[in-house]
Amino acid sequence: MLKSVFLLLTVFICWSGWAQEPQAEVKQINIVYGANFTKDEKQYPGAAIFSKDDRQVQFEHEGADLWCDIAIYYQKENRLKAIGNIKLKQGDSVQLTSGKIDYDGNLNLAKAWENVVLNHTSMTLTTDTLRFDREKQEAYYEHNGTVVDSSNTLTSRIGRYFTQLKKSQFLESVNLVNPEFNLVSKQLDYYTVSKNAYLYGPSTITGETYKMYCERGFYDTKIENGYGIKNTRIDYNNRIITGDSLYFDKKTEFASATNNITIRDTVNNGLIRAHYAEVYKAKDSVFATKRAVSINLVEQDSLYMHGDTLMITGKPEQRILRAFRNAKFYKTDLSGKCDSIHFNQKTGITELITNPIIWNGENQMTGDSIHLLSNLETEKLDSLKVINNAFIISLDTVGKVGYNQGKGKDLFGKFIDNKLSLIDLVKNTEVIYYLYNDNQELIGIDKTICSAIRMTLANNEIEDITFITNPDGDIFPEKELPDNSRLLKGFIWRGEERILSKDDIFDEDDNNIKLVTIRGVENPIDLDVAPEEAIEDQRKRDSINSSKLLPPNPIKKKLEPTKKEQPKKEAKPSVSESKAEVRYEEGDKEEGLHPGYYLIANVFGVKKNYEKFIESLTKKGLEPKYFFRNFNQYHYVYLERFDTWEEALQSRNSNYNGNYMDETWILRILDK
Repeated sequence: MLKSVFLLLTVFICWSGWAQEPQAEVKQINIVYGANFTKDEKQYPGAAIFSKDDRQVQFEHEGADLWCDIAIYYQKENRLKAIGNIKLKQGDSVQLTSGKIDYDGNLNLAKAWENVVLNHTSMTLTTDTLRFDREKQEAYYEHNGTVVDSSNTLTSRIGRYFTQLKKSQFLESVNLVNPEFNLVSKQLDYYTVSKNAYLYGPSTITGETYKMYCERGFYDTKIENGYGIKNTRIDYNNRIITGDSLYFDKKTEFASATNNITIRDTVNNGLIRAHYAEVYKAKDSVFATKRAVSINLVEQDSLYMHGDTLMITGKPEQRILRAFRNAKFYKTDLSGKCDSIHFNQKTGITELITNPIIWNGENQMTGDSIHLLSNLETEKLDSLKVINNAFIISLDTVGKVGYNQGKGKDLFGKFIDNKLSLIDLVKNTEVIYYLYNDNQELIGIDKTICSAIRMTLANNEIEDITFITNPDGDIFPEKELPDNSRLLKGFIWRGEERILSKDDIFDEDDNNIKLVTIRGVENPIDLDVAPEEAIEDQRKRDSINSSKLLPPNPIKKKLEPTKKEQPKKEAKPSVSESKAEVRYEEGDKEEGLHPGYYLIANVFGVKKNYEKFIESLTKKGLEPKYFFRNFNQYHYVYLERFDTWEEALQSRNSNYNGNYMDETWILRILDK
């Protein structure tokens, strides 16, 4: 029996020894130079008090030296209070000075206050109160601080500095001042070596010739180069540019934008919409493609112009707009199409080039070349020219069978109050016109040739025809004019191509453009713990003030559970977890939307577009679903919802088990 008990006791002792984790040895604070020594048990029970003589008091602890005028040292508790002209030096690169310091040797934690200055390589941090965690090699402040390096001066209400990473993290009222620009942000990560800034929340960068706003972005402060990927806007070169993703480079005087772009000309009040655009300041030009459209106001009516590619060049008041390939335009009562359009603001001439056609009301006009001329003073449409092989056709509005036609070498039109009111056909003109009496009964069909013809229009319909110089023709009863004689040579009716609305300027390919996936900003060292969590953790570790009530966390934002509180499967994604570069976003819970990880295939702002996309995926044998997010008014098409990050990542990296080869990304909907 005793033998059994002994064996059990032996096993228990061994098991206990294995189960216990080895505790790191706590090293004592060492007195290097004590100078004058005294004690004051009434005011500082258990403490040894050291004060300087001709030398300052000096202590050492785990590779750091501390000098001060007075030190109150609690040896049993392994902590001290330093007062007066303090210098804390760690290695050759980190030095902290202040008026007072509380130092805890058990936690390697210093709290410094009164004119605190932290120097590390080329960086200087100043604040009123600073906590320096030597175990983590992190310093943080909560009541305003300033960081200065060789290029920039940064201030914020809350901040952290990581000595090993040479990185600063600023929160609330962040301001970066550079000789060339100023940056204001809600949150900013800054690297003192590269001078790169990573922006979180509302951020504005203001330079001498530009202004950039975004709510997630990157900026290289050395060369004034960066981009934004959330609610981004750039005011640049008399233009305001917005889009899902914007890039800017001051040196090359270049900006580009991707997805849902608008470019507003602040001088001429013109607007461009597209899904890709480039702006060149030196050339004073804009290049736009992917469902690109230019919108300008003409006589209180919007003129829409589209082409596969749009290009605008020239100084303000002298802009030249070109629409290349599959060019179309639309305004009320006037529309047209051709291969390319050229508009010169200085001359007021709009040229339709290669196979042009325009519609004015029910009238179709074609020719080798068509020019629209504007009055330079009023900027109103003034006249129309159709050069060579001019043809005007309209459907007989009464009989709905025949066509009224006129042709000649050239056609000249006159606009009055934005209405095409007069048309002159010149040289070798011919007309076929259906005549009716007051009872809308067909009188006959007028077929005449003449040197010149004038047509008067009312409400975009031909009201009167005047034959000028030697007309030769007759009015034929309907039965006496065979069908093959009722069409002029060269007649082509293109009514099915007529542009009836601003939406008709886009074809099926334009409406089914798949937007480029905007990847996240790649912060090279994204810390696992949110800055708010880290500050809260530092407070809990601050044993120096453990007897006092901790002030409330100044960050009111709701926090995710810390890593210790989370099951491993719910951990936030990190670069090390992913097999490929992954775009990942998080969103708050919305009504009818279950928490989890959604594998997103595409995002649409227009209902008919996502319906077509879902239909195309269904034809491939997939079962896509969608949801609508109220906060940004977009439809999200997803392949599947997963409960864990690992499941979503595995599906994404396997191209949805080989069933979907296009780019996908992961959206996590939170449960709060």
